[in-house]
Amino acid sequence: MLDSPGMTGLPRANTPRTNVLGVSVSAVNMESAIATMFDWIERRAPSYICVTGVHGVMESTRSPELRRIHNAAGMVTPDGMPLAWLLKLAGHRGSDRVCGPELMPLMFERGQARGIRHYLYGGSPKALELLHRRLLEIAPNAEIVGTCSPPYRALTEAEDADITAEIEACQPDIVWVGLSTPKQERWMAAHRGRLGAPVLIGVGAAFDIHAGLVKRAPPFLRRTGFEWTYRLMLEPRRLLWRYLSSNPLFVLLVAMQKAGLYRPQT
Repeated sequence: MLDSPGMTGLPRANTPRTNVLGVSVSAVNMESAIATMFDWIERRAPSYICVTGVHGVMESTRSPELRRIHNAAGMVTPDGMPLAWLLKLAGHRGSDRVCGPELMPLMFERGQARGIRHYLYGGSPKALELLHRRLLEIAPNAEIVGTCSPPYRALTEAEDADITAEIEACQPDIVWVGLSTPKQERWMAAHRGRLGAPVLIGVGAAFDIHAGLVKRAPPFLRRTGFEWTYRLMLEPRRLLWRYLSSNPLFVLLVAMQKAGLYRPQT
């Protein structure tokens, strides 16, 4: 796998990227990802972050549009041990998993002293209410300047314009987007130029996890690369086809890429 050069036009994490099936994954760890987010906020340099695991990479192999969105992001963090391992195999020994459920509370905690302003976009009204309460338990002095639970259907242009104006009026530093992949990535790419927030970040299930609506795998299982098996047991109907159609093919394609039999372009 070859490191890919940074793209122009958006603020980028000052780290190399590694081509994983056509997606340029940033060689970051939790500390460097947080430092990058604070840097963007300080410089008022709008960008977006894709927190991406095997599912996001496989969706990108099927959708050139989604692959372009990932590769235009300011940072693509390895959400899942398989991507973290591939980064290490590519020589980035200091890189590690950076997932939404862990990054989110850390940013709320550390952002208190800096007066970071947060906006929560996505999830059900119940999830947002519970999430709001939980985040203030984690970081009592955090500034949550607004929330929005959009309808599950596609928004009309007028609805989208109203929501965009509402977010902009709140002047957040970070917009946390919990819409699941690939919807959240498409939303961020479409709104990066319309919102002044320095950081848009898609964290998917982190909303429901911190709201207490979804249980997370035990810590020992998270580092094994098999956290997906725990999620599958909790939501078999929703996740069975996703994992059956993605995980085995991911392993095969990565092996082919390593052997030089598959050369995806970023």
